[in-house]
Amino acid sequence: MVEELGIEASVGGEVVDMVLDLTSDVAHGVSRPGAPVTAFLVGLAAGRAGDPAAAAREYAGKISALADRWDAGSNRPGRG
Repeated sequence: MVEELGIEASVGGEVVDMVLDLTSDVAHGVSRPGAPVTAFLVGLAAGRAGDPAAAAREYAGKISALADRWDAGSNRPGRG
C-alpha cells in the first residue's frame, strides 16, 4: 500500500501500528465512527510537516491522550 500511495517504505510498520493504536483509543474512548476521521486528520496534518513521521507520532500521542481523558457520558474531554 505504501508504494501505491507514494510513501517511503521505511515508514510502513511503525506507522501502521501507531495508526491502529490511535484509532483504537478514539473508537473505544470517544466515538467509533470518529476513529477513521481522526486518523485521516492526523495524517493530513503530519503530511504537511517537515518530518511527517515525527509529526504523526506527536499528533497521535496528543490525540490518544485526549481520548484517554474523554468523558464519554458527557461527550466532552474529561478533566484531569
